[in-house]
Amino acid sequence: MPFISNTDQERREMLAAIGVKDFADLLVNIPPKFLHQELCCLENSYSELEISRRIDELASRNISTGRMNSFLGGGIYDHFIPAAVDHIIHRPEFHSAYTPYQAEVSQGTLQYIYEYQSMICELTGMDISNAGMYDGATATAEAILMAVRKTGKKKALLAATLNPAYLRVIKAYTEGVEIELIIIPESEGIVDLDKLKNLLDKDTACAVIQTPSFLGNIEQVMAIEKIIHENPQTLLITCVDPISLALLNSPAEYNCDIVVGEGQALGNFQAYGGPLFGFLATRMDLARTMPGRIVGATVDVDGKKAYALTLQAREQHIRRAKATSNICSNQALCNLAATVYLSLLGPKGLKEIAVQSTTKAHYLAEKIAALPGYELAFPAPFFKEFAVKTRLPVNKIISQLKQKNIFPGIDLTPLGKEQMLLIAVTEKKRKRDLDELVNALQEVNNG
Repeated sequence: MPFISNTDQERREMLAAIGVKDFADLLVNIPPKFLHQELCCLENSYSELEISRRIDELASRNISTGRMNSFLGGGIYDHFIPAAVDHIIHRPEFHSAYTPYQAEVSQGTLQYIYEYQSMICELTGMDISNAGMYDGATATAEAILMAVRKTGKKKALLAATLNPAYLRVIKAYTEGVEIELIIIPESEGIVDLDKLKNLLDKDTACAVIQTPSFLGNIEQVMAIEKIIHENPQTLLITCVDPISLALLNSPAEYNCDIVVGEGQALGNFQAYGGPLFGFLATRMDLARTMPGRIVGATVDVDGKKAYALTLQAREQHIRRAKATSNICSNQALCNLAATVYLSLLGPKGLKEIAVQSTTKAHYLAEKIAALPGYELAFPAPFFKEFAVKTRLPVNKIISQLKQKNIFPGIDLTPLGKEQMLLIAVTEKKRKRDLDELVNALQEVNNG
């Protein structure tokens, strides 16, 4: 069957109905330089067996973290994912489920989104959570728009230690709505509290802090909160690693107003950087300013428990001028993976992952810091990720260690951190994996 199954006669009838002679007449307004003049150079057709072999051949060229000893992080992490997660999300009732708009045909989808929201609230300590954020970056940008809607002010303070990819997304999100973005300088890898005090004024809608930060350091959130809330109208937005909340204070404990973050670590693979999902939770009095989807529990006409979208303020539901966002994709499958992952682990399992990640990260940091030519970049406490200063150019270190099947981390030089390597450690790392990196770094330094 042709890709387009219309016959030549059917095409002639359609062209005649709209008053043109042939298909080329539909393209007359397109400049010729933009039209492809030659036939597409397609290969000969393949049988299923042949194309399967060809795909396997191409895929084998990829160097995955499953084959390498990887310490890559920077916002996307290689945590262990139980096989049950993948098995459940690929069940047809989930993998090809209907989007949750029509409650009568999507109770299963609505229920697990509701459970997901409940788990995010339990993790963060906040009153209400949404679903449907594309990723951590857009969730952070949406939180800033929430703060502007709530306060009526147009200035946002952004920590210099925020993920640089998030900063770029925030700038794109806020460019057309005249929000002034001001960077809070850092001092030794964490927010400079004195500079924060000086930048904060009555026109500030919010301040955005990431902890652990992009550099891996844990910010002084208690002190930051006191400074920010000296101005009662300014909101504190905190971007967090959800795994860290099994050990660190929940955002609610330091009076955070809006919590956001990247949820990939909760049961989703690194997968070349996506798909991802962001989470967003807040106080109940900010519920009407929230973007995305919110699922609520209710009862049906028979008195049985049921679920439905509620507080619907997306542009598909109300007039665009009053909508809180135009987010469309619901990221539901990624949310489901997180729900299954958290259900399997429970509070004790999540804490064990957090403890192992931070314990192994500190072991590795101590070993690397003891090597000649290396030192920890910052004195601040860290969770599972840390920066190391190197004597040699970082790109040279990365290049040589790749030959040993090791991804040592991220080169921070392009971000203005000369000769700094960002290293992430998760619970998956064995002692021999950590020692392998230490030995390889020593060999490179010795020449």
